Amino acid sequence: MGPLALPTWLQPRYRKNAYLFIYYLIQFCGHSWIFTNMTVRFFSFGKDSMVDTFYAIGLVMRLCQSVSLLELLHIYVGIESNHLLPRFLQLTERIIILFVVITSQEEVQGKYVVCVLFIFWNLLDMVRYTYSMLSVIGISYAVLTWLSQTLWMPIYPLCVLAEAFAIYQSLPYFESFGTYSTKLPFDLSIYFPYVLKIYLMMLFIGMYFTYSHLYSERRDILGIFPIKKKKM
Repeated sequence: MGPLALPTWLQPRYRKNAYLFIYYLIQFCGHSWIFTNMTVRFFSFGKDSMVDTFYAIGLVMRLCQSVSLLELLHIYVGIESNHLLPRFLQLTERIIILFVVITSQEEVQGKYVVCVLFIFWNLLDMVRYTYSMLSVIGISYAVLTWLSQTLWMPIYPLCVLAEAFAIYQSLPYFESFGTYSTKLPFDLSIYFPYVLKIYLMMLFIGMYFTYSHLYSERRDILGIFPIKKKKM
């Protein structure tokens, strides 16, 4: 008698796909809740809702972004096919802006730029996680594929500009309160506003690298949807 085949639900590939589907579903639900909440609040309270964006949904946003760090582990162990460095740069941008710049400065949390950033981030993530969630179970829609590979082209540069503006607006508060600035032995010190200014330059360098990678990825993925020519 030959070896018994494992049930489908015990096969490694099935377990991996099931795990990824659940992960993408959780992220999709989280970002959809954030976007829906922001939309309802805006139509209910108008511009006043933009000032309270961080207080209303900041916790859920931080949870979603913290969980997204698992994607680096997914790529590293090989259960998700993607390039590690571009994803690392994208996640690092958000973690630094959300946790270091916005969360640490209460005065920045009420700025309009926070609402704008959250809208951009959630638009991109809702489409990306929907596409990834369906792809992992073998469902593919040409329109959704095109949207997931195209929406970032106008929005990602706007995200970087909004992130840079958030850093710019936070500088006076870091200078006044001395947050994260510290003295080191041997008469050395770290003045955090200088660190942010250096990071501000690196942000645009990283944008060029990430944009180039995403564009190459878009060209490769959309290449599987050739345009059929009409017969003469």
